[in-house]
Amino acid sequence: MTNLQERFFDLLDEYEWDIFSRKMLISTQKLTNKEITQALRTLTKSGSIVIIEKEKYRRKSFLNEYVIGNFLVPDGGFAYWTALNMHGLTEQFSGVKFLQTSRTSREFVTDFGETYKFVKVKSAKIIGYQQHGVGNHQYKITDLEKTIVDCFDLPQYSGGYPELIRAFYRTDLQSDKLKDYCLAANNISVIKRLAYLSELLKKKELNEFVNFALTFVNKRYTLIDPMGNEEGKFNKRWKIRLNVPENDLILIAKSIY
Repeated sequence: MTNLQERFFDLLDEYEWDIFSRKMLISTQKLTNKEITQALRTLTKSGSIVIIEKEKYRRKSFLNEYVIGNFLVPDGGFAYWTALNMHGLTEQFSGVKFLQTSRTSREFVTDFGETYKFVKVKSAKIIGYQQHGVGNHQYKITDLEKTIVDCFDLPQYSGGYPELIRAFYRTDLQSDKLKDYCLAANNISVIKRLAYLSELLKKKELNEFVNFALTFVNKRYTLIDPMGNEEGKFNKRWKIRLNVPENDLILIAKSIY
């Protein structure tokens, strides 16, 4: 190992970085731009350092898929089906890890085969995250209420509507948080679905949310399952069309995974 390479690894050790960017290296002012370029060129060629994407790198031995995924979209965090799973709200696994970001929608596959789906949303929706890990090993995940709202907002990323209903039924939720996240989502259909299900499934802890939701009921009917057919009875209180019958919704909610 050359003197420059030793100094490069000493820098990583000093800052305890297993994952880093060129910008981070420059900010230390420990190496010149020329030295950084040279060290990265030789170390990526030897395989000691791995390129994640342009100007973002990791040590060869560092394979934490959660830290790596969030490092690629640091403004957001893990959400949707992935967050449901991480919170223990579903036992179903996806081959893709979903993250929310305000930057760009895309899929990304790492050199070790991990697949990420970055879902672009408005910046107003980039709220409600829990921080996990420490130092250079941090990543974020949407909290329980934000996960539920996000999944009802974009159910195509949530592992199926039955899983989502079960998760909603089995989770103790806070009305205040649910209201805040629904306002950020700016989706009246989501508010109506959540309020209707709160009453149907007798989630008394959400009575305050139900009263809040009543002020948003409009004249347009919303399908209870947005991915289902235009059919079923009409619920006038919530302007919901039950393309999944009430008895079926209750059975789904109370069924075992």
